[in-house]
Amino acid sequence: MGMVTFAHLLSWAILLVLIALVFTLSRQLKVLFERVAPAGALMVNARLSVGERAPVVSVRTLTGELRQIGAVDSGRPGAKSRACLLVFVAPDCPVCRSILPAITDLTAAEQDVRVILASDGYTRQDHAVLVEQFRLQALDYVCSEELGKLYGVSKLPYAVLIEATGLLVSFGIVNSREHLESLFAARELGVSSIQEYFGAQSQPEEGLFHDAGR
Repeated sequence: MGMVTFAHLLSWAILLVLIALVFTLSRQLKVLFERVAPAGALMVNARLSVGERAPVVSVRTLTGELRQIGAVDSGRPGAKSRACLLVFVAPDCPVCRSILPAITDLTAAEQDVRVILASDGYTRQDHAVLVEQFRLQALDYVCSEELGKLYGVSKLPYAVLIEATGLLVSFGIVNSREHLESLFAARELGVSSIQEYFGAQSQPEEGLFHDAGR
């Protein structure tokens, strides 16, 4: 066997080994992604429950417009009713500031959702500076201590997704873009949280072990 032929066969052997390795690694990655569930918003709320009607609160935005949080959205004439994403933030909260870009991106992506930023305390100037820094002029920004109390907010940033019908869909502490997106994922899956969904997926089928022991 000549050297050229040997080198040719060796190259093919190496290529086949590499293909086998890539195939094995791809299967392992698939298994890993199936086992590692995405992190969802942490549901910490002793006052509200998913599926119940959201508390209705009348508040005014920084620009003086009246808004009814939690009310059924009948939509403007010729417009589709929209769900409401209520996000509680604070001007001096570093994590709140870090997720504001994700909130504005979400506003553009979720056309059927109205985003409202909520806060309380601080000065009007503090809120105005935050709006200016992060270009939040297109979003409603409200200040209300009553709103935070009625929605059981104890830690920031906190988000509540309310369906157009006025029912609570999902809520929780949102420290990242992934947490925000998990609220909408829970809405699509029809569960209260992503944790609930993956918890149910990991449970064995009912009666499986009981039947095996008979």
